[in-house]
Amino acid sequence: MAHKDDVALMAHLMRRAGFGATRDQLERYVAQGYEATVEELLHPEVQEPVDRFELLRYHPWSWKPGTIQGTGHATWLYHMINTNAPLQEKMAVFWHGIFATGVSKVDHWDEILDMIDMLREKGMGNYKDILIAIAQDPAMIYWLDNNENHADAPNENWGRELLELFSMGQGNYTEDDVFECSRAFTGWTITPKLPRFPMGRFDWYFEYREDDHDEGEKSFLGYTGNFNGEDIIDIICQQPATSRFIARHLYNFFVADEAQVPAWQNVPPGDPDAIKTLTDAFVDSQYDMTAVLRVLFNSDFFKEARFTRIKSPVEVVVNTLRFVGGHEFPAPGIGNLGRQMGYMGQEVLNPPSVEGWHTGREWINSGSLMRRINFVADLVGDTSLPGVQSIVGRLQDAGDISTDEFVDTCLDLMGPLDLAPATRQELIDHADIDGALKWASDKDVEFSTMRVSEMLQLIVSLRDYQYA
Repeated sequence: MAHKDDVALMAHLMRRAGFGATRDQLERYVAQGYEATVEELLHPEVQEPVDRFELLRYHPWSWKPGTIQGTGHATWLYHMINTNAPLQEKMAVFWHGIFATGVSKVDHWDEILDMIDMLREKGMGNYKDILIAIAQDPAMIYWLDNNENHADAPNENWGRELLELFSMGQGNYTEDDVFECSRAFTGWTITPKLPRFPMGRFDWYFEYREDDHDEGEKSFLGYTGNFNGEDIIDIICQQPATSRFIARHLYNFFVADEAQVPAWQNVPPGDPDAIKTLTDAFVDSQYDMTAVLRVLFNSDFFKEARFTRIKSPVEVVVNTLRFVGGHEFPAPGIGNLGRQMGYMGQEVLNPPSVEGWHTGREWINSGSLMRRINFVADLVGDTSLPGVQSIVGRLQDAGDISTDEFVDTCLDLMGPLDLAPATRQELIDHADIDGALKWASDKDVEFSTMRVSEMLQLIVSLRDYQYA
């Protein structure tokens, strides 16, 4: 049997580097070892990819969702539920929060989904390659008006956000740098959007128009030359501010909640040594994200940072659906499931602004908290779902057990979770009302199964359960 401490560490890794795991999965990972599991996560290419054609067979609208409200969410949710490469999918979520691009302006779900596909493919590769791909992504070009960036009339929107929100952060460049950066990306545009066909609109494509590119000399961050967009990105990647900026994003997403991005110019990181470790890994690897993630997940600061982040709505929804099981098939209702993250404050594919979502405590308000608790409680209270059945089965295999053992086993299987003594005692006091858990007769089994589902619902309503 796996040691409890090993299971707790593995559960921490899978919550952060993926979308959680069932106890059976955790025990398999523990058996192969922590470092080996990290390496498995870092090599998504060896896993069987998600079969999107199964989704298309039952929901053909998911191919070209067009502007139908809410349909794009379900397509990505299907991937997150079914992926065998959870870190790859988690990195797509990570980059989507940085390169925030929304259907509210782009007006085509399929274009945003194409960006997510690109982030899935490239998100664990080289940061420089990711930046170039983002700069050439049709949804981003339209989102930040680079199709309106012309040699004789530069538009600074893309250039400004590239520096402020995608690479270096405020305080590390001048207004002149923004203008010169924007000049370098003139001519980077998109083909016109053709009219609708029966299943939606035709795709946009990146197009470089040489006759609309500013060929003049440009001065950017102390460098001078006839720069194009690739040259600008190469200079950006060499800046110390860029490596620190990406390191802070990684720390905030995978390790512990930090101040929001606009405050980084004035608020130092909570763990400067961790940021330096990640920064050094980024530079030493020549911007290779897999190499940086390997350092992060094997570090002591990561292993020790348990329950230091409030779960994002994506984590609440996807972790729960994967944990309880039974939602792998694209059944009717997947569209409604896809909207749940938005109801909790994180409408994927449609961030509130180019700044993305504010994280940490800002995920929680009175309305979103009730949404979280009700969503998870409804699922863990459904004893027909395989993940809940597995918990009931483990308790049944243990035989008749006392109320404190009943509570502790549920906390172990739902986390493991370490509660304050007073909180744990409240759960035990509730369980004491009906006494020890018994399985001797069919009536006992029915009653005890109901008690297990009720206890799981109480656990997910705790403050402690909102942390990853």
